[in-house]
Amino acid sequence: MSSSLGKMFRVTIFGESHGPCIGVVIDGCPAGLMIDEGGIREELRRRSPREPEISTSRREPDEVKILSGVFRGYTTGAPLCMLVRNEDVRSHNYHEVRYRPRPGHADYTAYVKYGGYNDYRGGGIFSGRITVAMVMAGAIARKILAHFGIKIIAHTIEIGGIKARRPSMELIEELASRSPVGCADLKASAEMVKVIKEARRLGDSVGGVIEVIALNVPPGVGEPVFDTLEGDLAKAFFAIPGVKGVEFGAGFKAASMKGSEYNDQFIIRHGRIATKSNNAGGIQGGISNGMPIICRIAFRPPSSIRRPQRTVDLRTLKETVLRLQGRFDPCIVPRALPIVKAMMAIVLTDHMIQAGMIPRVIKE
Repeated sequence: MSSSLGKMFRVTIFGESHGPCIGVVIDGCPAGLMIDEGGIREELRRRSPREPEISTSRREPDEVKILSGVFRGYTTGAPLCMLVRNEDVRSHNYHEVRYRPRPGHADYTAYVKYGGYNDYRGGGIFSGRITVAMVMAGAIARKILAHFGIKIIAHTIEIGGIKARRPSMELIEELASRSPVGCADLKASAEMVKVIKEARRLGDSVGGVIEVIALNVPPGVGEPVFDTLEGDLAKAFFAIPGVKGVEFGAGFKAASMKGSEYNDQFIIRHGRIATKSNNAGGIQGGISNGMPIICRIAFRPPSSIRRPQRTVDLRTLKETVLRLQGRFDPCIVPRALPIVKAMMAIVLTDHMIQAGMIPRVIKE
């Protein structure tokens, strides 16, 4: 099992959905960074369910406890350990999936991989609950990146087949903050909410797409051949439960473009080298080129739904029908916005430390 991400800024997560806590250890965090639990808690609040009609009814307070690595309000350079307690837990709803795996979920593969000893309650380590650790680490990484003028924004561009129009880069964050699903197209946002509510009413679920953008990343970040920037970003995004697709810049559309259409021609803008377009999504040859890094992440529909589904009893190897009871998200996209930002921040911080762009000590 691998529970760690990164080389110089190394993030290790621990805990399960219905275990005592969810936590993270960060090794390689620079010293001198001002840290307060309130700032981390605010990031976790953005991950929490917003409206009961479009998300799970599980409500966790997510009170952050810093156990090590901070002294007198500043990081010390020692491993930084943080955790939150799991308090709103109802494990009895999951006993039926121990031997009758949910279609679309990791219940079956985890059972095979770990010989039936896996923690099946709430999905264990395969639950979206583990993203609490990712968001805590991401809050630290984003604070580090902010010292170097780097900003990460994310918005929902599709849910249940409803596609949003993309506003100007300057308006994305402000408009998305007005939407319960984090969509910068407020008309599309209203339609997305309707789609989610209808899926919940029918005992079903829907997926969607998030676009995440990193601004002001300097050129030269990335470690070819095997530790490319987009390769490590994709690895981080795929670690988020429910992610089934990642693309950069023009993405799959590039396959139908001509070179004269795809190639980002170089220009001088404000005295610096830039590109006229950004079909590469800010990364060329696995290395940042100074343009905004643009990624789109596709999330599948949540697998826990109330509609009856066919499955197999792992004890008898006979087909059966699964009817789930419990608290489930009809769509995970709105709650995933801070998670994708966190994962992008973790990878960028790690790579910038590797490139010598972030020092061991940060002066506040």
